[in-house]
Amino acid sequence: MLQYSFSWKQLSVIAGVSFWRFYFRLYGGTIRTPQVIEFLKALQTTIGKKLLIIWDRLQAHRSKLVRQHVEAQRGAIALEYLPAYAPELNPVEYIWGYLKHHAMPNFCARDLGDLAHRARRHLRSMQRRSTLVCAFWRQAELF
Repeated sequence: MLQYSFSWKQLSVIAGVSFWRFYFRLYGGTIRTPQVIEFLKALQTTIGKKLLIIWDRLQAHRSKLVRQHVEAQRGAIALEYLPAYAPELNPVEYIWGYLKHHAMPNFCARDLGDLAHRARRHLRSMQRRSTLVCAFWRQAELF
């Protein structure tokens, strides 16, 4: 007998990808403007160089507070946007597809903590595979 209890609690993940590595953070709940700004700050600290951010048109990416944060960086962050409704051009979408269909297929978590632990473990493993990260870019280039 399969028992399933569902609630609207959720786990979200945000990621950025370079040509040979990707960076991610897990958040309880929905990704909103504060999480986007926190992630940008973490990327700046980790990478330590000028960032070119190419992202989709999620409202949190286009918010006034994000724009203000980027402007306050005085050129340390440049923004470009993907065309609307073009997830196939975004290499980050291939990270999620690989995680769901190859790294964690049919995984049924006991709770959000279990899901976060498993997702973090698989994402870290995926990070170490530069050929896999390059494949995410190649998939996006096919379109």
